[in-house]
Amino acid sequence: QNKRSKERKLYLVLKYRKANAHPLKLQILIIPPPPFFFFVLFAEAILSCRYSVGKGTTSRLEWKKLGPPRVSFVYFNDKLSDDFKDRADMMDSSIRIRNVTRQDSGKYRCEVSVTTAEGQNLGEVTISLTVLVAPALPLCDVPSSALSGTVVELRCKENQGLPAPQYKWYRNGVALLENAGKGSAKIQNISYTMNKKTGTLLFDPVSKEDTGEYYCQADNGIGRPKKCSAKQMRVDDLNVSGIVAAVVMVALVMACCGFGVYFAQQKGYFSSKYNCSDCVMVSENSSVHSSYFLSLDF
Repeated sequence: QNKRSKERKLYLVLKYRKANAHPLKLQILIIPPPPFFFFVLFAEAILSCRYSVGKGTTSRLEWKKLGPPRVSFVYFNDKLSDDFKDRADMMDSSIRIRNVTRQDSGKYRCEVSVTTAEGQNLGEVTISLTVLVAPALPLCDVPSSALSGTVVELRCKENQGLPAPQYKWYRNGVALLENAGKGSAKIQNISYTMNKKTGTLLFDPVSKEDTGEYYCQADNGIGRPKKCSAKQMRVDDLNVSGIVAAVVMVALVMACCGFGVYFAQQKGYFSSKYNCSDCVMVSENSSVHSSYFLSLDF
């Protein structure tokens, strides 16, 4: 009873204009509620189009897929098209697809035509088929090291799931809170922000306490959630005293070098005089080599 009450019926009443003709009633019953159908990838899908016409009336049934890129026949002239004939069959006026694929997603139209003495009458209904796909293994971007006080972003993404999955981050096997910095997360003094839609985990700033093993999980309610491999992130404190000491050492070394150069210049170690009064080039013909002599007077 409850199931029947939930079923939605679409009635198309076709009337003959001819005198003494009886009205013709075309009933199209769609289950589940129109106009949307949702099926899991590789599962069995049934596109329902039930109808009835008056006795002694000839009807014609056609199924079409409404693109993109173009309108194509699914069922025409009492047979399925090549794309469906090996994996689908007719159940009266409905189509049963034994294993739906991503390419089956789209809009379908069931058309019923009735030929009368007054001409041809047409009834149709459009159905939207969506194939649901479980998420694949997400790709996680986790830095192996970071400096305390800097901004660090961890990223998680997967492109197969339909509908798009939501993401959740874990540290050392414990799920992190969402919307950190507000409400309960603010009370616990958590400095990260997790976005379930984009899969980002932002530390602004990161601290040494954020060191740990991180992984993310993608879930869209289809099949089991998928998670990436855990990766270690180590956060080190910024050694300010060490940096200052290094700068001082570099400054001392540069000062010593400068003093050494100045002392050498004062002592004349970098000056020398050359007297090239008679520069002669002599060439000795030889089958092996030629020698050049330069006479220099110091």
